[in-house]
Amino acid sequence: MNARDKIADLQENGFCVLKAHFDVRLIEACRDAFWPTLVAHLDRHREEPNRGPGRYFLPMPFEPPCFAPEFFFDSGVLRIVTGVMDERVVADQWGCDVPTRGSQYQQAHIDYQRPLFAEAPEMTLPPYMLVMSFGLIRITDDHGPIEIAPGTHRMSRQEAIQAVEGGKIEMCPVRMEIGDVLVRYPWALHRGTPNRTETPRPLVTIRYVRRWYADSSREVDFIPHLVWQGLTHEQQDRMRFPVETSI
Repeated sequence: MNARDKIADLQENGFCVLKAHFDVRLIEACRDAFWPTLVAHLDRHREEPNRGPGRYFLPMPFEPPCFAPEFFFDSGVLRIVTGVMDERVVADQWGCDVPTRGSQYQQAHIDYQRPLFAEAPEMTLPPYMLVMSFGLIRITDDHGPIEIAPGTHRMSRQEAIQAVEGGKIEMCPVRMEIGDVLVRYPWALHRGTPNRTETPRPLVTIRYVRRWYADSSREVDFIPHLVWQGLTHEQQDRMRFPVETSI
């Protein structure tokens, strides 16, 4: 992988895909361990979708093998993230978006819609967060892939919406094989699409931010004390999550 080329794609289009980047065995282990939690969550909240009809968000657990350091500290991903921002970025969100059968097209939107400066919401700023995602299953057109409008992260929100609604910019579906990794600007217009299969489609996401930025826009789980103790000092310094106290 050429990080410089991926950064160029990311800056031009608002997203880039790293093909066959993560070890499939790690993802399969994560999926197999997480699946009972996911199914139980869907059973409990079937009538309470929190991301629109048939669409759910839940925090990812930090117990291995759901959690693997390779997901958070991958050198290729971090070369891109630090190359776009700086060396002191931290990971502060670890969650999963899951459309199920019956989900619909979302309106094109951006994430984290509260502007950094409320008095200047359209001010052009250097990037201060990036989102990295990977599927726990293969994501085809039928599974409800995320669609992204290329280049809209460089436009005002109104200009971007008009370009998409007027057909000047087409939404691009991001189909993913197991092991593919998506890195994107959260301010590129995007939307979820319907999952037409009987299988929930979990897309797992880690958010990286500049060290000075913080918000509470997503629920996160605690890191178990033993898992925290198993990380190196450098890895701990890269993580901004609540940690369970030792007993």
